[in-house]
Amino acid sequence: GPCLLLLHGAVSDSRVWRVELESLSDVFTVVAWDAPGCGGSSDPPEHYRLPEYAECLEQFLAALDLERPHVLGHSWGSALALELCRLSPSAVRSLVLVGAYAGWAGSLPPDQVAQRLEFALAIAELAPNAFEPASMPGLFSDAMPKERRAELATIMSEIRPAGTRTMAHALAEADLRDLLPRIEVPTLLIHGDSDERSSLDIANELHAAIPRSTLSVMPGLGHECFLESAERFDTEVRSFLLGLGF
Repeated sequence: GPCLLLLHGAVSDSRVWRVELESLSDVFTVVAWDAPGCGGSSDPPEHYRLPEYAECLEQFLAALDLERPHVLGHSWGSALALELCRLSPSAVRSLVLVGAYAGWAGSLPPDQVAQRLEFALAIAELAPNAFEPASMPGLFSDAMPKERRAELATIMSEIRPAGTRTMAHALAEADLRDLLPRIEVPTLLIHGDSDERSSLDIANELHAAIPRSTLSVMPGLGHECFLESAERFDTEVRSFLLGLGF
């Protein structure tokens, strides 16, 4: 079937999509990448920002011969998906943006950007396996199943300093607001109404700015809504993509 490309968030890797890789594969060819500095990928140069990550992603698509995939990005991955549209507008068939930002600089006040960057850089300096995800404000909602919480904790405990630092700087410096009105592909915004990392106000701003966008609010779910209720999330994604006729 048509390709669905999954882009993970920061302090994460492709393993977070374990359920989606299976549950959506009956209709789609589902591919999950590891961003530079995450999972099985090598560390990025320190100067990397979103444009350089988008160039890497474009090369990834070319290497796997993935033509015009549907692109689903969570959090940091949503900003990367948008940046890919800037770099190569014809490369993307549709967007699904989950817990999204127009970059931190584009969606958060400067004091929050500075605070989050400081926190992320502190995480990067921790000893291996020392990071406790529960310490990240607003990451989990009460809806997170214990087994998925443990799964995410394992992934996050294996973060690498170089990748974490560079991804944090890239998101902190990104302001994609100028790009949003130029997004031409159908776009689904999925947002938990209890998301404390990317508030519903941010989702509404993105929805207002992206011309062909639909906003789906998931009651009772937070920033990691795809982990908190995979069945509800996957149903929403499937319905949107099938509604496009691929």
